[in-house]
Amino acid sequence: MGKKLYVGNLSWNTTNEGLRQAFERFGAISDATVITDRETGRSRGFGFVTFEQEAAASEAMNKMNGVALDGRNIRVNEAQEKSRGGGGGRGRRGDDDM
Repeated sequence: MGKKLYVGNLSWNTTNEGLRQAFERFGAISDATVITDRETGRSRGFGFVTFEQEAAASEAMNKMNGVALDGRNIRVNEAQEKSRGGGGGRGRRGDDDM
């Protein structure tokens, strides 16, 4: 199973291909995506790189964190799964709240 990395502080000019090229020297990549704004299509300044091997992802994370890419020092961390919860509601009111 692969491992996904979060790459933050990307330049507005970094493309999917540029992101892939920056990381592929560490191992086989199954996906490299710069996240863009739905309305404008402009980069949101972060992206994700998914490696096929966990060891390659760990090496890339250690060696690329803080390195300059397209003029910006990037942050590289292990990606966290997005929670699929109900999101920000106030929750259920109990009888004791009345």
